[in-house]
Amino acid sequence: MKTSRNSSSDYLFRCLVAAVTFFFIVLAFVVQAAAAQRQELKTARIKVDCDRTIGDIDPKIYGNFIEHLGRCIYGGIYDPASPLAEEDGFRKDVIEATRRLNVTILRWPGGNFASGYHWEDGIGPREARPRRIDLAWGAVEPNVVGTDEYIKFCRKVGAEPYICINLGTGTWDEARYWVEYCNRESGTHYADLRRKNGAQKPHRVTYWALGNEMDGTWQMGHRSAEDYGKFALEAAKLMKWVDPTIKLVACGSSHFGAGWMDWNRTVLSYLRDYADYIALHTYLGNRENDYYTFLARPRDVDTRIKVTEGLIRETMLQSRRKEPIYIAFDEWNVWYRAGVKEQLEETYNFEDALVVALFLNTFVRNAHIVKIANMAQLVNVIAPIRADGKGMWLQTIYHPLYLFANNCAGTSLDVFVDCETYDIGDYKSVPYLDVSAAYKADKGELVLNVVNRHKDKDIEAEVISQEGQFSGKAVVEEVNGPDIKAENSPSEQKVKVSTKEMVVSGSRLRYRFPAHSFTMIRAKLTGSP
Repeated sequence: MKTSRNSSSDYLFRCLVAAVTFFFIVLAFVVQAAAAQRQELKTARIKVDCDRTIGDIDPKIYGNFIEHLGRCIYGGIYDPASPLAEEDGFRKDVIEATRRLNVTILRWPGGNFASGYHWEDGIGPREARPRRIDLAWGAVEPNVVGTDEYIKFCRKVGAEPYICINLGTGTWDEARYWVEYCNRESGTHYADLRRKNGAQKPHRVTYWALGNEMDGTWQMGHRSAEDYGKFALEAAKLMKWVDPTIKLVACGSSHFGAGWMDWNRTVLSYLRDYADYIALHTYLGNRENDYYTFLARPRDVDTRIKVTEGLIRETMLQSRRKEPIYIAFDEWNVWYRAGVKEQLEETYNFEDALVVALFLNTFVRNAHIVKIANMAQLVNVIAPIRADGKGMWLQTIYHPLYLFANNCAGTSLDVFVDCETYDIGDYKSVPYLDVSAAYKADKGELVLNVVNRHKDKDIEAEVISQEGQFSGKAVVEEVNGPDIKAENSPSEQKVKVSTKEMVVSGSRLRYRFPAHSFTMIRAKLTGSP
């Protein structure tokens, strides 16, 4: 019996030791979790000062692009057989979604298509217009939608027209005659031809691109920088002689391997006295399925802008012109899944929407030099709007563009951001919070745009106004979804905008930016300049 009691005591002692050990293990995990939580809640700082300005935000950075490619034009904006079409054959639902998106400038007819497009094929009676092989995309172009139809669509959606001329297979005469057709009042052959075709008043097209991606070997009529510069210069001279008020966009870099800076420098050297903008194109993708690398890639966009700005400054020192040359970022988007076989009908997820917000933050932070930007494209083809025979729906990328285009105006501010960073591959010290800001002096309103790149952690930030006091109710609009791969569809909008208000006062406000999110805060600032 004594042995039995001793065994029982030993068993109880071992149980007690195990319980105490388990308690301390659990306690250690709790302490570690609390420490991690404290680290997660580390407060970032965002300082804004209405006196520290970058430049005026041009509304034309919220432009878009339509090309004769896949179902963008035919079956996208134009579908006369659809019960959803209006009297001119354009889709009423697409018109309304485009108006809501506040598209300010609309580029057309391409893209690669422009380098084989002869504009006189697309005017006059439709039954007399020729059907042509489109070598850019391997299709047949019926020429049902041409210059006059495009202008009608621009007027319906409230967008400024922006025409890309054919400097691939086209001629100098085609370029100058197109300007004459669009902009001369009457009394000349092409002006009177426009009137005969039903447009009594000039179309007044201000913005013209001198070709598309002529640095690319994939382009019809691809040229070296020297040959393009010489050819585009003669087109520019003739076009401006027809209408001196037009604005011209030179063809800058569309890919960024070795020699892209030399291309831009050479083009600027030829066109410095005639071009008002130089175009840049960039598409970003995530083929590696690497979230943090994907969200770091917009930093390349900022670098390309700054390098091109330096080349513009170098050029201006050698030019007789007084007016500045700006950047037109007239093709940009996320694109890496859908090819020609899929007619470029990319389905976007939520991480793509975050990259779109990062693009837009970059344009706002470079508002002094980026004065035009065109998301490619508007409908169906790598687009924020999808349409079919049953109706239309909004892709994830629609929502950040909608918030920027309808709210982020005025003056871009130079924002100070202090937050945690990450390193990945060639990208070092990437801030988890990517921020831009605008001040609307007429309303005394600060617009703060914040992308939280962190996939898992919320980040609390203190927003500090260096000049002026927050007052009243701030409007907070957030784009988010259940996870980074969430997609929208005709039946379900998993990614959308949520709106709330919060009361603010004093020179500081605090906000906790959710993991993987884009947030726009609009707050009144009293006592600001």
